[in-house]
Amino acid sequence: MKRYGLALLLVFSAQVVAVERVVSLALSLSEIVVELGAADLLVGVLDGGDRPKELANVPSVGRYGQLDMERLLSLKPDLILLWPGSVGAAQREQLQRLNIPVYIAEPHSLEQLTGQVQAIAEQLGRGEAGRALADTLRQRLAYLRQRYQRAEPVRVFYQVWNQPLYTVGGGQIISDGLKVCGARNVFDDLTLPAPQVSVESVLQRDPELILVGDQAQLDAWKVWPTMLARVRLVPDKGLERPSGQMLEALARLCQVIAPNL
Repeated sequence: MKRYGLALLLVFSAQVVAVERVVSLALSLSEIVVELGAADLLVGVLDGGDRPKELANVPSVGRYGQLDMERLLSLKPDLILLWPGSVGAAQREQLQRLNIPVYIAEPHSLEQLTGQVQAIAEQLGRGEAGRALADTLRQRLAYLRQRYQRAEPVRVFYQVWNQPLYTVGGGQIISDGLKVCGARNVFDDLTLPAPQVSVESVLQRDPELILVGDQAQLDAWKVWPTMLARVRLVPDKGLERPSGQMLEALARLCQVIAPNL
């Protein structure tokens, strides 16, 4: 399977049956399950960041990029939630041969994320909660778009890492989030989710703001005094996890980009 859209559910019967034992292979997907009030269904999670407190005692099936397949099988899941990048290609193919339903999710926009939330809820037997949460997210998204819309978007360089220098491409959900804040990713023409770029190419595209993830990344710009005044710290890591909480992380980012709105 070479491409992934919003979501793909591989099921092995014509009728969808509410599940009882779920393994989540991404922190964002685990957060969605918690947000839907279905944490009791999780019997295993792939670690890759701070867990929600509700999942403190849920067994681990490895870490990001290092799935323990034997441990996963021992938990006897009847549904696996998968973010494509969380495991390697060989293990993704192996998962699809297990005769266990696999829900593959990789939203490229915030609208797709709200649809994903509702679709996951249906599979968990929490359809009503899913519809309510999706509606809340859509309303919040509409509010942010209206509040921060502007005729001329702010040109933004969103930095993921500094050694080497990485950013986000135009098809990455963070790039879509910048649009909500009245901004434009200066590398939105790149198709890779996390392309490597050079400082020279950043300077050439002349962003009005440079968004960095931590103090070390900010300090690295001190060698470019003319750019340092444009650097701002991203408030938190919530933007990196496409779950319901991402909308509030985005609201905090919008305030950094447009503090007077």
